[in-house]
Amino acid sequence: MLNLTMEGLHNRDGYEKAGISLPEYDAAEVAAYTAENPVWVHFGAGNIFRGFIAVLQQTLLDKGLQKSGIIAAETFDFDIVDKIYRPFDNLALLVGLKPDGGMVNSVVASIAGAYCADRKRPEEFAKLTAAFEHPGLQMVSFTITEKGYALTDMNGALLPVVSADMEKGPDEAVHAMGVVASLLWKRYQAGAYKLALVSMDNCSHNGEKLRSSVLTIVKEWEKRGFVPAEFTAYLSDEEKVSFPWSMIDKITPRPSESVEACLSGLGVADMAPVVTSRNTYIAPFVNAEIPQYLVIEDKFPNGRPQLELAGVYMTDRDTVNNTERMKVTTCLNPLHTALAVYGCMLGYTKIADEMDDKELKLLIEKIGYDEGMPVVVDPKILSPRAFIKEVIEERLPNPFIPDMPQRIATDTGLKVPIRFGETMKAYLASDTLKITDLVYIPLAIAGWLRYLMGRYDNGEVMEISPDPTAAGVQEALKTVEFGNPASYTGQLKGVLSNTALFAVDLCQAGLSERIETMFCEMIAGKGAVRDTLKKYLYR
Repeated sequence: MLNLTMEGLHNRDGYEKAGISLPEYDAAEVAAYTAENPVWVHFGAGNIFRGFIAVLQQTLLDKGLQKSGIIAAETFDFDIVDKIYRPFDNLALLVGLKPDGGMVNSVVASIAGAYCADRKRPEEFAKLTAAFEHPGLQMVSFTITEKGYALTDMNGALLPVVSADMEKGPDEAVHAMGVVASLLWKRYQAGAYKLALVSMDNCSHNGEKLRSSVLTIVKEWEKRGFVPAEFTAYLSDEEKVSFPWSMIDKITPRPSESVEACLSGLGVADMAPVVTSRNTYIAPFVNAEIPQYLVIEDKFPNGRPQLELAGVYMTDRDTVNNTERMKVTTCLNPLHTALAVYGCMLGYTKIADEMDDKELKLLIEKIGYDEGMPVVVDPKILSPRAFIKEVIEERLPNPFIPDMPQRIATDTGLKVPIRFGETMKAYLASDTLKITDLVYIPLAIAGWLRYLMGRYDNGEVMEISPDPTAAGVQEALKTVEFGNPASYTGQLKGVLSNTALFAVDLCQAGLSERIETMFCEMIAGKGAVRDTLKKYLYR
């Protein structure tokens, strides 16, 4: 059997016969070197990190362009470190899934250490602190999801954990942003060394979100006398501490049973996924699509790895912003969200299967090509039309990517203002386009509201995916009855005017009545979701 451990890597012949490539460097040597010479710390130890970001440093290590690996830190789900990293010596098995069913398998060994950013684990926290205190640390990156940066709830009130961090100071911080701010305080005390903090999360203006969250906490600490004004000034000076923006794109879904079976057939031991106490479904392997994109603002005060030699686009902020807007607001993410909510209601469990559904495919084509493309900004480094074509014709239909609409539907309410709201704002700002001409984005929004009723299109009860905004919308819908459109008497007016949810006041914009009409049509009874799709798609 092939063991995914440092010792198991000595069986190079076995891995080669199994078609699994190994790193070209000594992984144990890199781990030892990194402990003394940290260059890169990454927060968020999940699949996108193991299957994409860690591979960038692996590429540089293979080419002899780096000596140090990446230190992974986890702030949310500590079982990932305990159950997936430690037993496998921080190694990961990456399975690239081709549309023709072929697999490209490789061992990722660039993760030189993995720690829980938990003060209840003082030894691990001390090692993380030591990395921040090292003058050679160049960058700290993040894939903690958009809600990892959130300090407030949807009503703007501070989260209790954030409020407690502000009141207790850096030595007791536990929220992800509080922990990061406290580690930066340690770095400042060690010598005010320069650093870049790079959000690689899939959200608009991610660098600004990270910077705002960190500085909000630090300014409160300054008011309470925990830190001096000089520390705040240090973090506010982007010549010393920068917060580059980025755009990332690679689908890394939950581990597939078929991939697990294939790896076991190749002789790889212990590949079974685990479900953590935080309900993360994760495995020693990462299955992912082959296409990937990462665009980063090139602003690194303390230097950086040569990421451009690993396929990263290093550019200016405007280009990052334009690329991110292209992807997140037009060419991929809105399509994904529309597929997710409708796919759930129509009983699909695979995104790829939805792409064989002519109505769902037509829906995302109309959202992307017809309504999104007129306001997309061309980033120049990538062609928007070519990008969306690849998404619709190659990426989403890939039957070997086991992505689920139920996973994509998670936190939809947090995504709507960016994925649909930015396009609606662009229409409002346009001299030539009318927001009231939009049909398919409103159809997607109406679909989300219908999804939150928790019923399949056949009327049976459906479990919805976790979403912190769901309870508020469901409260508004509590008197609306499935199968009885007459029970709707304007209960969504308050929801549709909520700019936190949609980025625009849909009532003032003139779209609320259209969305309400679509919603009522979709609650008419069994099959009404499908009928409503057909009505608007084939009009």
